[in-house]
Amino acid sequence: MYKYISILALTFTASNLSFAQKTQKDTLNLDEIAISTDALVGSKFKAKNRAGSTYFISPAELKTFNYDDVSRIFRTVPGVSIQEEEGFGLRPNIGMRGTSPNRTEKITVMEDGVLIAPAPYAAPAAYYFPTVNRMQSFEILKGGSQIQYGPYTTGGAVNMVSSQIPGRLSGNFIGSVGQFNTKKTYVNLGDSFKNFGYLVEYNNRNSDGFKTIDNSSKKTGFSGNDYVAKFKINSNPDAKIYQSLTMKLQFSEDLSNETYLGLTQNDFEANPYRRYVGSNEDYIDTEHKQIMLTHLIKPSAGLSFTTKAYRNDFARNWYKLDYVRLGSTKVSINTILEDPNTFQAEYLAITGQNNTVDNALGVKANNRKYEAKGIQTVGNYKFNLGKTANELDFGIRYHEDFEDRFQWVDGYAIQNGSLIQTAFGTPGTDANRIVTAKATAAHALWNLAYDKFTFSPGIRYENIKLISQNYGTNDITRSGANLVETENKTDVWIPGFGILYSHNDSYNFFASAHKGFSPPGTTVGEDAESSFNTEIGIRVNKNRFSGEFIGYYNGFSNLQGSDNMSGGGSGTGDLFNAGKATVKGIELLASYQLLKSKNVELPLTFSYTLTDTKLQSNFNSPIWGTVTNGDEIPYIARNQFALSLGFKYKKWDAALSGKYVDAFRTLAGQGEIAPNAKVDSNFIFDASAKYFLTKKVALMSNIINLFDSKYAVSRVPAGLRPGHPFAINAGIMARF
Repeated sequence: MYKYISILALTFTASNLSFAQKTQKDTLNLDEIAISTDALVGSKFKAKNRAGSTYFISPAELKTFNYDDVSRIFRTVPGVSIQEEEGFGLRPNIGMRGTSPNRTEKITVMEDGVLIAPAPYAAPAAYYFPTVNRMQSFEILKGGSQIQYGPYTTGGAVNMVSSQIPGRLSGNFIGSVGQFNTKKTYVNLGDSFKNFGYLVEYNNRNSDGFKTIDNSSKKTGFSGNDYVAKFKINSNPDAKIYQSLTMKLQFSEDLSNETYLGLTQNDFEANPYRRYVGSNEDYIDTEHKQIMLTHLIKPSAGLSFTTKAYRNDFARNWYKLDYVRLGSTKVSINTILEDPNTFQAEYLAITGQNNTVDNALGVKANNRKYEAKGIQTVGNYKFNLGKTANELDFGIRYHEDFEDRFQWVDGYAIQNGSLIQTAFGTPGTDANRIVTAKATAAHALWNLAYDKFTFSPGIRYENIKLISQNYGTNDITRSGANLVETENKTDVWIPGFGILYSHNDSYNFFASAHKGFSPPGTTVGEDAESSFNTEIGIRVNKNRFSGEFIGYYNGFSNLQGSDNMSGGGSGTGDLFNAGKATVKGIELLASYQLLKSKNVELPLTFSYTLTDTKLQSNFNSPIWGTVTNGDEIPYIARNQFALSLGFKYKKWDAALSGKYVDAFRTLAGQGEIAPNAKVDSNFIFDASAKYFLTKKVALMSNIINLFDSKYAVSRVPAGLRPGHPFAINAGIMARF
């Protein structure tokens, strides 16, 4: 593996810090700023001074609602599309600028600057997502601002910065209870000394769930635990060559009684929180482990190197109803719910209204293991040259990952309205394959600031090798007798360029252009996703007002889709080419302090997203239906907007937040959306309040879905799925 470390390639893109609005004296003092080894952006100031779209969600903002659902945390970030699934945000589906939100597989997702999807190259579908209420901040990068964070550079990148080791002895406790027997407990403790620091965390979340299974007392909620420990040793702060080494250990386990089986249109309208008895045995059981070592060295003024070595292990078994076979033909649950009249016998079976023969219902154990490991080094060098301020950022990453599918199907029957197991499947007889990936990525960036301008030209490099080894369902010992092996390689340069003009402290303008890229699958000769992306924007920060307005255009020479069961497909995970496409849009974010005095604050924030998509090819898709030139991409709402209003008065801190999502189509099409391929619009409000007993102890409460709107969030994987109903949570938060 170490032979790859000698490879160096260059990527230039937008900087973590703009120099255009700084004097040379200011620039010389930048070396005194503490370097965070986990953050890509680090602050709102830096986010607002990049040559590309960048958003930073601060610790203070996160504490307003104390959400543990990233779909609600991101609700005011323009350009982000989130498809809810189970209502608690355990496995969010996130897309950006027209990329498919399904399983967050089309954006680069990181925790502390390290790829965090189970197998980012081989199987990027994010069946694991970190526990978000242990995060200190969120960084969202789009356009030219995110090109150095691959491999997915089309829509954007997300970096979650976990709780950092504190500078002194301190601790935090948050505990709450709420409806549906929902309980949350978070506690951390940490301290730093001259040459040593530590942090330990515990996070527990559990709920009975808000859905009810027919003829069953089984709960539909979840239970999860997350443990984190960090230890740091460092040289003396005034050492000639400063160094630090941080070890992070993480372990989480989660059991969710969740299903892929939704509801028909009629059943959803009658009771959206119902679950059919056919889903009674459905659950997903997961376990995640991470170990990461981070080394920082500052050999001289203005120069630093950060090296991270990491390994993530993830195992999951999503045990769920897959099909019904009453005769010689299997009928998928998606097909049944799309047309319950044609498949009435199958519908009566999954709803428990008719008895069936043994093994009529197939419950699949989607049993998979993942591993991702690698090492990456990033160097950063700041220097002045004449009248210019310069920053060079360069690095390399070697990464390996794999997905191991070893699945089976158990047989069930409906007897007197209950689901009864009638056969036990043999592991490996449904899917038996391993997909591995080896990737070398490298980047460098150069920001040259002169007068009021910052120029950021650049290029990125990815070298990827993907191998699929399919042993077949008859070779459960994996002897290799029937092994089918395929291999695909990609070697690509990804250029980009950004420019920032800082007119003064109140206004700056930026523009960027870069190549969008998404890795191909394992099929030999399969093309990668490729696009040419441009954006232009203006930022304003004057008096009580701050805002940003961006227009962008993404032109795809080849758009990719994937045949995932979570997206309503067959579940092979294979990619398919969708050909040429365009995505263009507008993103607006505006904040205004309506009132600010010594005792009172009244901040108002509004965001808006317009996303216009168009497919430009004719083809048949496994999940998008029959596609015709001019069709819109499914699951992308054309209009979204969000608003929030805060209120602070003495010991009180309250907020109201609302998010509107336009109706969107679930199959490719144009014009008016057909009722059976439509998810209606929704406008959902949340509220929160805190009362500070002391400066460090507060009583808190939040309300989810304030007006108890009954709304659908999706028609996949199979049938309509509801959003979270009205719920009140209350508790206490304390720190010392």
